[in-house]
Amino acid sequence: MNQSMENPWKAIDLTDYENHMKLDDVRQLQTLNEMMKDQLNDYLVKTVMILGVAGGNGLDHIKPKQFERVYGVDVNGDYLAECCRRYEDLNSFFPIEADLTGDDLELPCAELLLADLLIEYVGCECFLRVVKLVDPQYASCIIQVNSGEETFVSDSPYLHSFDRLYEVHHQVTEPLLTESMEKGGYSFLAKEERNLPNGKKLVRLDYGKEG
Repeated sequence: MNQSMENPWKAIDLTDYENHMKLDDVRQLQTLNEMMKDQLNDYLVKTVMILGVAGGNGLDHIKPKQFERVYGVDVNGDYLAECCRRYEDLNSFFPIEADLTGDDLELPCAELLLADLLIEYVGCECFLRVVKLVDPQYASCIIQVNSGEETFVSDSPYLHSFDRLYEVHHQVTEPLLTESMEKGGYSFLAKEERNLPNGKKLVRLDYGKEG
């Protein structure tokens, strides 16, 4: 396999991704945006890292001088370039192009770590490794819960843009994630659920460092 094709997210066009996510019968882009407003404002911190920042959905909720540093991490450099273009006035934003599954991963520390619809594509074990690197006081995660036998990618005209995501998809549940975080020294803090039009739901799970 080509080095550039190692991670399927490198081959997905941002426009296709966002158009799929904001369809009326999907509404994940809009729902995530609403949930991120609280994620970014529920904790008094000065540094935040957003894993899988893509085109910057949710960054519009950051107030001037709210954070000293906002790290946006993504495996797709084109996503980060568009994110920087859209939020060029956000002086605290620092893009980081990185594959979280890489053996030589290096990341700065941040007090708050956001991982929204990200853990499903790296797995709990890899995510915990990232948590240990970033060493946040708080970690706020959003996972998708499917209804019945439904696939994790919703049906849409853009469906085939995501064909290769099955190569990296991991089944993540609330008990599995909480168990993993507890092993890493983080206690469960809070939960929020939002229903989506197609029967799926987004579940926010927050954790705090013990001790």
